[in-house]
Amino acid sequence: MQRRPGETVAGVIAAAAIAAGFLELAYRPFRVAPAAAIVVLVAAAMSREQHRLIGVAVAVVSICFVVGTTLAVITHHPLY
Repeated sequence: MQRRPGETVAGVIAAAAIAAGFLELAYRPFRVAPAAAIVVLVAAAMSREQHRLIGVAVAVVSICFVVGTTLAVITHHPLY
């Protein structure tokens, strides 16, 4: 079975959201998190078959936001 091009693009967009989620750990989480959340929502709207990858992306963005914010507060780095 061949995938539609939109499904493939949605998978790439979800992978980009995962990368942005990990970026939240090193950079200002309140700047990166909204962009990563919007990217995940776009991927979810585009795809009907990539549910597992999009679910992982949502989990990574959420967990990395909480951990990144905690690290920024503990180390006295700016949040935004």
